[in-house]
Amino acid sequence: MTGKPRSGSPVSHHSSPITHHPRTGTVLAFDFGTKRIGVAVGDFETRLAHPLTTIAVAQPRARFAAIERLIAEWRPVLLVVGTPSHADGTEHPVGRLARRFAQRLQGRFGVRAELVDERLTSHEAAGLLRDSGARGARLKAGLDAVAAQRILETYFAGAK
Repeated sequence: MTGKPRSGSPVSHHSSPITHHPRTGTVLAFDFGTKRIGVAVGDFETRLAHPLTTIAVAQPRARFAAIERLIAEWRPVLLVVGTPSHADGTEHPVGRLARRFAQRLQGRFGVRAELVDERLTSHEAAGLLRDSGARGARLKAGLDAVAAQRILETYFAGAK
């Protein structure tokens, strides 16, 4: 498939071979939560991911307005959304919501969305932040964006 996907096309799962992703361009990744959404940015050339921001508004309209501003600024060629699951691989209740969020992103912005298993990314992000000296409010403030960074790093590690 070339160009932007149709809004009705399904969101792809990262576990399948990646055959339709671009070779160059910016990628935005999302650590979806019901209260906050962490966002990270990276690109295919360097395959490096960086925490970008946390969207901490509960109202869906305001969330999507903030995402629209990020998409306008960064012009991503791909969106990556982490889907939480339990340690045994069964779906976490937020996983279904994250999948729906990915579908809404793809439909609304016309940019392909891929799903990545985000099992333990928040735990890893907290460890990285603690190792860097972050505690309390500083740790909490950075947690979601760093979790999104870990999601994007996982995606890049599996993309060929």
